[in-house]
Amino acid sequence: MRTVSDIGRLLEAHAGLHALLSCVESLELPDAWIGAGAIRNPVWDVLHGRPIDLRRLDDVDVIFFDPGDTGRGREAEIERRLRALAPAVPWSAKNQARMHLRNGDGPYRDTFDAGAHWAETATAVAARSIGGKPEVMAPYGVDDLLNLIVRPTPVFGHKMDIYRERVMAKDWPARWPNLTLLMTWEGAYSASHSSFDRIET
Repeated sequence: MRTVSDIGRLLEAHAGLHALLSCVESLELPDAWIGAGAIRNPVWDVLHGRPIDLRRLDDVDVIFFDPGDTGRGREAEIERRLRALAPAVPWSAKNQARMHLRNGDGPYRDTFDAGAHWAETATAVAARSIGGKPEVMAPYGVDDLLNLIVRPTPVFGHKMDIYRERVMAKDWPARWPNLTLLMTWEGAYSASHSSFDRIET
């Protein structure tokens, strides 16, 4: 697995992952994607030569963008509808039009902008299905994800304590021992860094 296209093919070929994307697509939510661990973890599983085990997902993050209705009730209703489609899946729906308030950021423009404010570059990846065909969104590209590098996103320079606490709490190396964890800003961005692609599909 070397490119964003390879990730798309994985999402299309794996029945479980494809089913998750299809469930979200069927709801026709505005600017809706599945992101974070639900995409990252299967990629890391494959890169470690092991089967994808969706049962080990703590949640399946469904992200959408609707500034017209930022109430928690909307998210609860979406989770209820998703559970009706796939009861065993730990769905978690979050309207990114309100998440800047929790994260201490300025308002996000859309789901892409929200994803660009997540903690790690390898986590800032999401996917959706359009007409049954997966699309992958990656504000910072997929190089870190595919190279098993855990690095803070460029916008997290003033939140390194949050980044470090999050990474340590996850204990990812116990499950994926080939990961490289970059735990300081200087270590993450010490060398000239390649420019990030705005979106890859």
